[in-house]
Amino acid sequence: MRYNLFSSAFKLLSSNKSNRLFLKNERSLSSASLSENTSSYHAKLPPPSQQSAKNIKSDDQQRSLHIAVIGLPNVGKSTFINNIINHRVCPTSAKVHTTRKSNTAICTTGQTQLVFYDTPGLVTQREIKKYHLEQSFQSSYRHAIQHADIIAVMQDVSNSWTRKELHPTVLDTLKAYANIPSFLVLNKIDALKSKRVLLDLIKTLTNDTLSGQRAGKGATRGLAGAAMDQVAEGIPLNKRQTTWDHFDNVFLVSAMTGNGLNELQNYLIGQAVARQWRFASDIHTDASPEALIVESVRARLLDYLPQEIPYNLKCELEYYSLEKYVVYTSVQVQCPTERIERLICGESNGKLRQITERVTSDLVEMFGQAVSLTISTVSKDKKRTSEDRI
Repeated sequence: MRYNLFSSAFKLLSSNKSNRLFLKNERSLSSASLSENTSSYHAKLPPPSQQSAKNIKSDDQQRSLHIAVIGLPNVGKSTFINNIINHRVCPTSAKVHTTRKSNTAICTTGQTQLVFYDTPGLVTQREIKKYHLEQSFQSSYRHAIQHADIIAVMQDVSNSWTRKELHPTVLDTLKAYANIPSFLVLNKIDALKSKRVLLDLIKTLTNDTLSGQRAGKGATRGLAGAAMDQVAEGIPLNKRQTTWDHFDNVFLVSAMTGNGLNELQNYLIGQAVARQWRFASDIHTDASPEALIVESVRARLLDYLPQEIPYNLKCELEYYSLEKYVVYTSVQVQCPTERIERLICGESNGKLRQITERVTSDLVEMFGQAVSLTISTVSKDKKRTSEDRI
Protein backbone atom coordinates (compact mmCIF):
# COMPACT_ATOMS: atom_id res chain seq x y z
CA MET A 1 0.00 0.00 0.00
CA ARG A 2 1.10 3.57 -0.61
CA TYR A 3 -0.11 6.86 0.74
CA ASN A 4 1.19 10.24 -0.37
CA LEU A 5 0.74 13.53 1.42
CA PHE A 6 1.95 17.05 0.72
CA SER A 7 2.18 19.46 3.60
CA SER A 8 3.44 23.05 3.84
CA ALA A 9 4.02 25.33 6.82
CA PHE A 10 3.90 29.12 6.78
CA LYS A 11 6.28 30.87 9.18
CA LEU A 12 6.28 27.65 11.20
CA LEU A 13 9.18 28.52 13.43
CA SER A 14 8.76 32.27 13.67
CA SER A 15 5.01 32.76 14.17
CA ASN A 16 3.12 32.44 17.43
CA LYS A 17 0.60 30.35 15.51
CA SER A 18 3.22 27.74 14.68
CA ASN A 19 0.94 24.83 15.53
CA ARG A 20 -1.33 25.43 12.54
CA LEU A 21 -0.31 23.22 9.65
CA PHE A 22 -1.73 23.49 6.14
CA LEU A 23 -2.21 20.13 4.42
CA LYS A 24 -2.52 19.89 0.64
CA ASN A 25 -2.88 17.08 -1.82
CA GLU A 26 0.23 16.96 -3.96
CA ARG A 27 -1.74 17.17 -7.21
CA SER A 28 -3.56 20.34 -6.08
CA LEU A 29 -0.36 22.35 -5.67
CA SER A 30 0.11 24.81 -8.49
CA SER A 31 3.34 26.51 -9.40
CA ALA A 32 1.64 29.85 -8.83
CA SER A 33 0.73 29.03 -5.24
CA LEU A 34 4.21 27.76 -4.64
CA SER A 35 5.84 30.96 -5.85
CA GLU A 36 3.48 33.01 -3.70
CA ASN A 37 4.37 31.11 -0.56
CA THR A 38 8.09 30.61 -0.90
CA SER A 39 8.80 33.86 0.85
CA SER A 40 7.29 32.39 4.01
CA TYR A 41 9.40 29.26 3.98
CA HIS A 42 12.73 28.98 5.70
CA ALA A 43 15.83 29.09 3.57
CA LYS A 44 16.88 25.93 1.79
CA LEU A 45 18.24 23.41 4.26
CA PRO A 46 21.31 21.71 2.80
CA PRO A 47 22.69 18.53 4.38
CA PRO A 48 24.78 19.26 7.49
CA SER A 49 27.88 18.02 5.70
CA GLN A 50 27.70 21.12 3.49
CA GLN A 51 27.53 23.39 6.52
CA SER A 52 30.83 22.34 8.02
CA ALA A 53 32.74 24.03 10.77
CA LYS A 54 35.09 25.38 8.11
CA ASN A 55 32.71 28.31 7.74
CA ILE A 56 33.06 29.24 11.41
CA LYS A 57 35.16 32.31 12.00
CA SER A 58 37.83 32.06 14.65
CA ASP A 59 36.74 33.85 17.80
CA ASP A 60 38.56 33.76 21.12
CA GLN A 61 35.28 34.37 22.92
CA GLN A 62 33.58 31.26 21.59
CA ARG A 63 32.64 28.72 24.26
CA SER A 64 31.16 25.25 24.06
CA LEU A 65 30.03 22.33 26.18
CA HIS A 66 29.35 18.74 25.07
CA ILE A 67 26.69 16.91 27.11
CA ALA A 68 25.96 13.17 27.01
CA VAL A 69 22.36 12.50 28.07
CA ILE A 70 21.95 8.98 29.48
CA GLY A 71 19.22 7.05 31.26
CA LEU A 72 16.89 4.10 31.00
CA PRO A 73 14.61 3.72 27.95
CA ASN A 74 11.62 6.05 27.79
CA VAL A 75 12.67 8.45 30.56
CA GLY A 76 12.28 11.40 28.14
CA LYS A 77 15.82 12.01 26.88
CA SER A 78 14.85 12.86 23.29
CA THR A 79 11.92 15.08 24.30
CA PHE A 80 14.19 16.85 26.77
CA ILE A 81 16.79 17.58 24.09
CA ASN A 82 14.25 18.72 21.48
CA ASN A 83 12.72 21.20 23.91
CA ILE A 84 15.92 22.53 25.44
CA ILE A 85 17.32 23.38 21.98
CA ASN A 86 13.85 24.49 20.82
CA HIS A 87 14.08 22.43 17.63
CA ARG A 88 12.84 18.98 16.70
CA VAL A 89 15.82 16.82 15.76
CA CYS A 90 15.40 13.66 17.86
CA PRO A 91 12.57 11.22 17.03
CA THR A 92 10.17 10.56 19.90
CA SER A 93 7.38 8.08 20.63
CA ALA A 94 5.49 6.63 23.56
CA LYS A 95 7.33 3.30 23.31
CA VAL A 96 10.77 2.31 24.53
CA HIS A 97 13.84 2.16 22.29
CA THR A 98 12.78 4.90 19.89
CA THR A 99 16.37 6.12 19.82
CA ARG A 100 18.49 3.36 18.25
CA LYS A 101 21.77 5.24 17.96
CA SER A 102 23.34 8.38 19.35
CA ASN A 103 22.02 11.60 17.86
CA THR A 104 23.73 14.98 18.01
CA ALA A 105 21.69 18.11 18.72
CA ILE A 106 23.22 21.58 18.68
CA CYS A 107 22.03 24.76 20.38
CA THR A 108 23.98 27.97 19.79
CA THR A 109 23.11 30.96 21.91
CA GLY A 110 25.25 34.08 21.97
CA GLN A 111 28.90 33.01 22.10
CA THR A 112 28.10 29.58 23.57
CA GLN A 113 27.40 26.34 21.72
CA LEU A 114 25.80 23.43 23.59
CA VAL A 115 26.17 20.03 21.93
CA PHE A 116 23.85 17.31 23.23
CA TYR A 117 24.33 13.60 22.55
CA ASP A 118 21.00 11.79 22.68
CA THR A 119 21.91 8.20 23.55
CA PRO A 120 19.88 4.98 23.35
CA GLY A 121 18.40 3.81 26.62
CA LEU A 122 20.79 1.73 28.70
CA VAL A 123 19.84 -1.91 28.13
CA THR A 124 20.79 -5.47 28.96
CA GLN A 125 21.63 -8.23 26.49
CA ARG A 126 18.19 -9.73 27.15
CA GLU A 127 16.46 -6.52 26.01
CA ILE A 128 18.60 -6.42 22.87
CA LYS A 129 17.24 -9.82 21.86
CA LYS A 130 13.66 -9.05 22.88
CA TYR A 131 13.38 -5.83 20.86
CA HIS A 132 15.61 -6.91 17.94
CA LEU A 133 18.15 -4.18 18.73
CA GLU A 134 21.51 -3.87 17.06
CA GLN A 135 24.48 -5.21 19.01
CA SER A 136 26.05 -1.76 18.68
CA PHE A 137 23.21 -0.50 20.91
CA GLN A 138 25.29 -0.84 24.06
CA SER A 139 28.37 0.85 22.62
CA SER A 140 26.55 3.96 21.34
CA TYR A 141 26.25 5.63 24.72
CA ARG A 142 29.88 4.86 25.55
CA HIS A 143 31.02 6.58 22.38
CA ALA A 144 28.91 9.64 23.26
CA ILE A 145 30.24 9.83 26.81
CA GLN A 146 33.83 9.63 25.64
CA HIS A 147 33.26 12.82 23.60
CA ALA A 148 31.39 14.65 26.37
CA ASP A 149 32.49 17.21 28.94
CA ILE A 150 29.64 16.37 31.32
CA ILE A 151 27.00 13.66 31.78
CA ALA A 152 23.31 14.35 32.31
CA VAL A 153 21.50 11.44 34.01
CA MET A 154 17.75 11.42 33.33
CA GLN A 155 15.44 9.89 35.93
CA ASP A 156 11.68 9.44 35.41
CA VAL A 157 9.99 10.54 38.65
CA SER A 158 6.52 9.62 37.37
CA ASN A 159 7.35 5.91 37.70
CA SER A 160 6.72 5.08 41.35
CA TRP A 161 8.37 1.67 40.96
CA THR A 162 11.77 2.87 39.74
CA ARG A 163 12.12 6.53 40.75
CA LYS A 164 13.68 5.84 44.18
CA GLU A 165 16.69 4.00 42.77
CA LEU A 166 19.27 4.58 40.09
CA HIS A 167 19.28 1.50 37.88
CA PRO A 168 22.41 -0.70 38.10
CA THR A 169 23.24 -0.04 34.44
CA VAL A 170 23.18 3.71 35.11
CA LEU A 171 25.39 3.33 38.17
CA ASP A 172 27.81 1.05 36.33
CA THR A 173 28.13 3.72 33.65
CA LEU A 174 28.72 6.50 36.16
CA LYS A 175 31.40 4.43 37.88
CA ALA A 176 33.12 3.54 34.62
CA TYR A 177 33.27 7.24 33.67
CA ALA A 178 33.62 8.72 37.15
CA ASN A 179 36.30 11.11 35.88
CA ILE A 180 33.60 13.01 33.95
CA PRO A 181 31.38 15.40 35.98
CA SER A 182 27.69 14.53 36.09
CA PHE A 183 24.40 16.01 37.18
CA LEU A 184 20.94 14.54 37.80
CA VAL A 185 17.80 15.56 35.90
CA LEU A 186 14.52 14.56 37.53
CA ASN A 187 12.07 14.55 34.63
CA LYS A 188 8.25 14.52 34.42
CA ILE A 189 7.80 16.50 37.62
CA ASP A 190 4.42 17.64 36.28
CA ALA A 191 3.17 14.12 37.16
CA LEU A 192 3.85 14.71 40.87
CA LYS A 193 1.71 16.87 43.10
CA SER A 194 3.82 16.64 46.24
CA LYS A 195 6.97 18.71 46.52
CA ARG A 196 7.91 16.63 49.54
CA VAL A 197 8.28 13.57 47.28
CA LEU A 198 10.73 15.46 45.08
CA LEU A 199 12.81 16.60 48.05
CA ASP A 200 12.93 13.05 49.37
CA LEU A 201 13.97 11.77 45.94
CA ILE A 202 16.85 14.24 45.75
CA LYS A 203 18.13 13.15 49.15
CA THR A 204 17.72 9.47 48.31
CA LEU A 205 19.26 9.44 44.82
CA THR A 206 22.24 11.59 45.82
CA ASN A 207 22.70 9.83 49.17
CA ASP A 208 22.08 13.24 50.76
CA THR A 209 25.51 14.45 49.64
CA LEU A 210 24.62 17.14 47.12
CA SER A 211 24.34 20.03 49.60
CA GLY A 212 27.89 19.38 50.79
CA GLN A 213 29.42 19.18 47.31
CA ARG A 214 28.53 22.54 45.80
CA ALA A 215 31.99 24.01 46.31
CA GLY A 216 32.54 24.14 42.57
CA LYS A 217 33.56 22.25 39.51
CA GLY A 218 37.00 21.41 40.84
CA ALA A 219 35.62 19.78 43.98
CA THR A 220 33.28 17.66 41.88
CA ARG A 221 36.14 16.49 39.67
CA GLY A 222 38.05 15.51 42.82
CA LEU A 223 35.21 13.31 44.02
CA ALA A 224 34.84 11.77 40.58
CA GLY A 225 38.56 11.04 40.50
CA ALA A 226 38.36 9.30 43.87
CA ALA A 227 35.51 7.13 42.61
CA MET A 228 37.53 6.27 39.51
CA ASP A 229 40.43 5.19 41.75
CA GLN A 230 38.11 2.81 43.57
CA VAL A 231 37.04 1.29 40.26
CA ALA A 232 40.70 0.87 39.29
CA GLU A 233 41.36 -0.94 42.55
CA GLY A 234 38.98 -3.69 41.54
CA ILE A 235 35.66 -2.84 43.16
CA PRO A 236 33.03 -4.70 41.04
CA LEU A 237 31.05 -2.44 38.75
CA ASN A 238 27.90 -4.51 39.21
CA LYS A 239 27.90 -4.18 43.00
CA ARG A 240 24.35 -3.44 44.11
CA GLN A 241 23.89 0.28 44.69
CA THR A 242 20.96 2.64 44.35
CA THR A 243 22.54 6.08 44.77
CA TRP A 244 25.41 8.18 43.42
CA ASP A 245 27.34 10.43 45.76
CA HIS A 246 29.07 12.60 43.18
CA PHE A 247 26.39 14.51 41.28
CA ASP A 248 27.39 18.13 40.78
CA ASN A 249 23.81 19.35 40.74
CA VAL A 250 20.15 18.29 40.48
CA PHE A 251 17.47 19.83 38.27
CA LEU A 252 13.72 19.36 38.39
CA VAL A 253 12.19 19.59 34.91
CA SER A 254 9.28 18.63 32.75
CA ALA A 255 10.66 17.99 29.28
CA MET A 256 7.12 17.91 27.89
CA THR A 257 5.97 21.29 29.25
CA GLY A 258 9.41 22.98 29.33
CA ASN A 259 9.27 23.66 33.06
CA GLY A 260 12.78 24.07 34.48
CA LEU A 261 14.60 23.92 31.14
CA ASN A 262 15.68 27.57 31.15
CA GLU A 263 17.44 27.17 34.48
CA LEU A 264 19.18 24.03 33.25
CA GLN A 265 20.28 25.70 30.02
CA ASN A 266 21.73 28.64 31.97
CA TYR A 267 23.65 26.19 34.14
CA LEU A 268 25.14 24.47 31.09
CA ILE A 269 26.11 27.80 29.54
CA GLY A 270 27.93 28.60 32.77
CA GLN A 271 29.84 25.31 32.55
CA ALA A 272 31.00 25.89 28.95
CA VAL A 273 34.72 26.14 28.26
CA ALA A 274 36.52 28.55 25.95
CA ARG A 275 37.19 26.88 22.58
CA GLN A 276 36.16 27.10 18.96
CA TRP A 277 32.76 25.76 18.05
CA ARG A 278 32.60 22.37 16.39
CA PHE A 279 29.50 23.22 14.33
CA ALA A 280 28.20 26.22 12.41
CA SER A 281 25.82 28.40 14.40
CA ASP A 282 22.83 27.85 12.10
CA ILE A 283 22.50 24.05 12.26
CA HIS A 284 20.74 21.94 14.88
CA THR A 285 22.02 18.44 14.10
CA ASP A 286 24.75 16.67 12.18
CA ALA A 287 22.32 13.98 10.99
CA SER A 288 21.45 13.95 7.28
CA PRO A 289 17.88 14.84 6.22
CA GLU A 290 17.53 11.32 4.81
CA ALA A 291 18.32 9.75 8.19
CA LEU A 292 15.94 12.09 9.99
CA ILE A 293 13.11 11.15 7.64
CA VAL A 294 13.56 7.40 8.11
CA GLU A 295 13.81 7.74 11.90
CA SER A 296 10.68 9.90 11.99
CA VAL A 297 8.69 7.24 10.14
CA ARG A 298 9.97 4.52 12.42
CA ALA A 299 9.10 6.53 15.53
CA ARG A 300 5.48 7.03 14.45
CA LEU A 301 5.12 3.35 13.61
CA LEU A 302 5.99 2.72 17.25
CA ASP A 303 3.14 5.00 18.30
CA TYR A 304 0.49 3.60 15.96
CA LEU A 305 1.20 -0.15 16.14
CA PRO A 306 0.58 -2.39 19.17
CA GLN A 307 3.00 -4.29 21.36
CA GLU A 308 6.27 -5.40 19.72
CA ILE A 309 5.05 -5.39 16.09
CA PRO A 310 6.84 -2.16 15.05
CA TYR A 311 10.19 -3.52 16.24
CA ASN A 312 9.98 -6.16 13.50
CA LEU A 313 9.60 -3.61 10.70
CA LYS A 314 12.35 -2.22 8.51
CA CYS A 315 12.18 1.30 7.06
CA GLU A 316 14.17 2.28 3.99
CA LEU A 317 14.40 5.56 2.12
CA GLU A 318 13.30 5.20 -1.49
CA TYR A 319 13.66 8.80 -2.63
CA TYR A 320 14.76 12.20 -1.34
CA SER A 321 14.98 15.49 -3.18
CA LEU A 322 14.87 19.16 -2.25
CA GLU A 323 13.38 21.29 -5.02
CA LYS A 324 12.20 24.89 -4.81
CA TYR A 325 11.92 24.87 -1.00
CA VAL A 326 9.93 21.60 -1.03
CA VAL A 327 11.18 18.29 0.38
CA TYR A 328 10.04 15.36 -1.78
CA THR A 329 10.61 12.00 -0.16
CA SER A 330 9.40 8.41 -0.09
CA VAL A 331 9.91 5.71 2.55
CA GLN A 332 9.16 2.00 2.22
CA VAL A 333 8.13 -0.07 5.25
CA GLN A 334 9.05 -3.73 4.91
CA CYS A 335 6.72 -6.08 6.81
CA PRO A 336 7.43 -9.71 7.75
CA THR A 337 3.90 -10.90 6.80
CA GLU A 338 0.85 -9.78 4.83
CA ARG A 339 -1.17 -9.73 8.05
CA ILE A 340 1.11 -7.09 9.55
CA GLU A 341 1.04 -5.12 6.30
CA ARG A 342 -2.77 -5.05 6.47
CA LEU A 343 -2.55 -3.95 10.10
CA ILE A 344 -0.34 -1.00 9.14
CA CYS A 345 -2.57 0.06 6.26
CA GLY A 346 -5.87 -0.37 8.12
CA GLU A 347 -9.32 -0.36 6.61
CA SER A 348 -9.45 1.62 3.35
CA ASN A 349 -5.83 2.65 3.96
CA GLY A 350 -6.98 4.69 6.96
CA LYS A 351 -4.18 3.93 9.42
CA LEU A 352 -1.48 4.45 6.80
CA ARG A 353 -3.06 7.84 6.08
CA GLN A 354 -2.91 8.78 9.77
CA ILE A 355 0.71 7.71 10.07
CA THR A 356 1.67 9.64 6.93
CA GLU A 357 -0.08 12.80 8.13
CA ARG A 358 1.63 12.60 11.54
CA VAL A 359 5.09 12.02 10.09
CA THR A 360 4.56 14.84 7.60
CA SER A 361 3.71 17.22 10.43
CA ASP A 362 6.87 16.13 12.25
CA LEU A 363 9.00 16.74 9.16
CA VAL A 364 7.47 20.15 8.49
CA GLU A 365 8.33 21.15 12.05
CA MET A 366 11.81 19.66 11.69
CA PHE A 367 12.76 21.22 8.34
CA GLY A 368 10.59 24.37 8.43
CA GLN A 369 9.69 23.67 4.80
CA ALA A 370 6.95 22.14 2.70
CA VAL A 371 7.06 18.33 2.63
CA SER A 372 5.66 15.83 0.13
CA LEU A 373 5.85 12.41 1.79
CA THR A 374 4.95 8.97 0.47
CA ILE A 375 4.92 5.93 2.74
CA SER A 376 4.57 2.53 1.07
CA THR A 377 4.40 -0.96 2.53
CA VAL A 378 5.57 -4.30 1.21
CA SER A 379 5.45 -7.76 2.76
CA LYS A 380 8.01 -10.53 2.36
CA ASP A 381 5.17 -12.98 1.75
CA LYS A 382 3.80 -11.12 -1.24
CA LYS A 383 7.09 -9.97 -2.75
CA ARG A 384 5.33 -7.14 -4.51
CA THR A 385 4.10 -3.71 -3.53
CA SER A 386 0.49 -2.69 -3.92
CA GLU A 387 -0.07 1.01 -4.33
CA ASP A 388 -2.92 3.34 -3.53
CA ARG A 389 -2.00 6.92 -4.39
CA ILE A 390 -4.28 9.52 -2.88
